[in-house]
Amino acid sequence: MTVESTAARKPRRSAGTKRTAAKKPPGAQPELVQLLTPEGKRVKNGEYDAYVADITPEELRGLYRDMVLTRRFDAEATSLQRQGELGLWASLLGQEAAQIGSGRATREDDYVFPTYREHGVAWCRGVDPTNLLGMFRGVNNGGWDPNSNNFHLYTIVIGSQTLHATGYAMGVAKDGADSAVIAYFGDGASSQGDVAESFTFSAVYNAPVVFFCQNNQWAISEPTERQSRVPLYQRAQGYGFPGVRVDGNDVLACLAVTKWALERARRGEGPTLVEAYTYRMGAHTTSDDPTKYRADEEREAWEAKDPIQRLRTYLEASNHADEGFFAELEAESEALGKRVREVVRAMPDPDHFAIFENVYADGHALVDEERAQFAAYQASFADEREGK
Repeated sequence: MTVESTAARKPRRSAGTKRTAAKKPPGAQPELVQLLTPEGKRVKNGEYDAYVADITPEELRGLYRDMVLTRRFDAEATSLQRQGELGLWASLLGQEAAQIGSGRATREDDYVFPTYREHGVAWCRGVDPTNLLGMFRGVNNGGWDPNSNNFHLYTIVIGSQTLHATGYAMGVAKDGADSAVIAYFGDGASSQGDVAESFTFSAVYNAPVVFFCQNNQWAISEPTERQSRVPLYQRAQGYGFPGVRVDGNDVLACLAVTKWALERARRGEGPTLVEAYTYRMGAHTTSDDPTKYRADEEREAWEAKDPIQRLRTYLEASNHADEGFFAELEAESEALGKRVREVVRAMPDPDHFAIFENVYADGHALVDEERAQFAAYQASFADEREGK
């Protein structure tokens, strides 16, 4: 007689079934570093308070401004894609605190390796936000010089930038510099072999790199619990370096923890894995419909933890910002949105035939054939307009 496994006896969920918020006990929270509660109250943390102890009201307002303007830019880019001005857009909605907090923790001489959603980090590194949009429109392969801001071009191949960051960090160590490297990736990328290899090499060579994982809990339509049986930050233990989980909707905690990790790297103490536990409030990209796999109750619960509202509540309660500040920022936000619209609409249309260039160094018969087929296809539209 065959013994049926426990897994086999469990009823299987269909591919289209949404995950509900009832999987975790009501009120359950993961173990994480938090300095600012969802209600906007400052809480003490003996280990990380020192890293934000000298932060001024002006700097707090700066963090709030960064998050507001980043969200406004992101919303405008999403709208432009819906209007046909961009081919695709990967929104950061809900992840502003993780990106701004960690981005503001970096020094000018540190080097940043992003994936394709780090619009807030790009803002912190001084990259003009309109430069991020050329790639998504198809008119360039990046739009900025990485060495001008020590901010690498966006990486579409999932997880490969962690290898680049590790190699660069190994070079930094060999050069004897005291700068650090930070690599951004998501919870989905944490399952990639490139990331595992990066962890191995960075640990063995004691590379000065911080791996910053934004765990927004959804790798497109796959929840994190289908990728790992332990919290992601605990994976670092198997490679021999520390991991820490931080409230990714708490900009102060993200700032403090990233500062700690970067300073540790600069002192020659090797890599750190930071897991920013946050939530993707929007779609994975504009080609995705999260309502097909995600419960509305889950999204609504996380909207109550909004990182921007959290800091605003704290600013108001502490008398660090008045209505005049918020009104001026609103006007600045609208001006940014207007500029982004104007710049994108002034961009040229992408070259439809550029995809066939530089495929082979010496050309290839199949590519030539495909180019000719595509040219005929494009010409058919002109024939239709002319009534042929």
